[in-house]
Amino acid sequence: MRGETNRVTVDDVTATDTTLRATVTTSGRVGRFVTDEPFVADYGVDVTAVPESLLVIPVLAHVCPVAWATGATVAVDRVDAAFLDSLRHVGQRLCEMYPSFMQGGRIVCGETVDGSHDPGERAGSALLFTGGVDSTATYVRHESEQPDLISVRGWVMRERDRWQRNREFFADFAAERGLDAHFVESNMLSFLATPLLQAHFQRYLDGAWYSSVGHGLGLLGLCAPLTAAADIGRLYIAATHTEAWTRPWGSHPTIDDHVRWSGTAATHDGYESTRQEKIETIADYVDSHSREITLRTCVHADGPRNCSHCEKCYRTIVGLLLAGLDPNDHGYDYDAATVAAIRDTFESGEKHLSAQKRYHWETLQDAAREVEAIEAPGGAELLGWLRDADFGASVEQSARPLGQRLLQATARQVPTSVYATLYPVYRRLAAGR
Repeated sequence: MRGETNRVTVDDVTATDTTLRATVTTSGRVGRFVTDEPFVADYGVDVTAVPESLLVIPVLAHVCPVAWATGATVAVDRVDAAFLDSLRHVGQRLCEMYPSFMQGGRIVCGETVDGSHDPGERAGSALLFTGGVDSTATYVRHESEQPDLISVRGWVMRERDRWQRNREFFADFAAERGLDAHFVESNMLSFLATPLLQAHFQRYLDGAWYSSVGHGLGLLGLCAPLTAAADIGRLYIAATHTEAWTRPWGSHPTIDDHVRWSGTAATHDGYESTRQEKIETIADYVDSHSREITLRTCVHADGPRNCSHCEKCYRTIVGLLLAGLDPNDHGYDYDAATVAAIRDTFESGEKHLSAQKRYHWETLQDAAREVEAIEAPGGAELLGWLRDADFGASVEQSARPLGQRLLQATARQVPTSVYATLYPVYRRLAAGR
């Protein structure tokens, strides 16, 4: 039977104080994409009273998309009944999004548990918070609920100093507004063989594996034990796109709005608003509350402010200017020379500009055509360029670095053990270390 020799089994799930630990075994093709590490998540609050049917959700939320991509069976002793229904829906939706490689697969469960609360019944609300445009706009929209803020550390596990700076930023943001902040740390991306997933499936995706496939279900599911421990009934995840973005993406209303478990239901928030409209929502909030908001959008920043020279920083700087805000007041460094640097990013073709980035820049372009002037140094030059720029051409002339493309091609051919040895060396060389 298909999947029986291609299998992921969740063997054991335990909670000790604030930490969840789960072990899995694999057989068949799926095993190439799951490491030997246990899945670990720390929630900063005691999760020992959380039932096993909810404790197992984080690991299932991460292995299931991998199983569906390889046609594998997932086996688990017990799971929350509402979440099992969510998995079936999300699995079907991902297969519809990615028919070129998503195969689906069975979920074999020894016991389904009907929880003591209906999904969404718990009292509080929370939002996954990064300090970026999307999640900050979601906070502004739901400020009256006084939602808890949940920050996840899963991307920079080896960069403790950077995480500490981010944590201080999130804690300050919450304290200034009388909110509770939760910090979740997980090895979710090293538990999965993420470089191999990227190498094998990049040709089908517009972005990385986790963003294109796994992060809606994964991030929401990661929070399940915390929602039970902290009495959170509504869990918001901010939208990245609007319906104008027609390419598949791992977080989407047809995925996130169907993720639920006993006591908690997720909501994909802000899908009706472009990124620029969200910046304008933030600008209105700043104006009406006479309170500045510092944004944190940059994954490259080594200090308290954003780096101000990566593509995402440029995109946010332009959005703030179009909304009548001074980027220097919101975590960025801007002067007239920034305009030339932004233009060079596109005209040189040196940086890989994905279709998703084109989408975001074209929404900025639409906004620029409605703005009469930018009252900032270099504003007239920026506005003139932005209105006429051909972002489609910029995408077509850019490409991922040759070394990255060669590495991914190699990974599809060599044994897993060989690639696992080569990949860290490549990463060190690429980073100049």
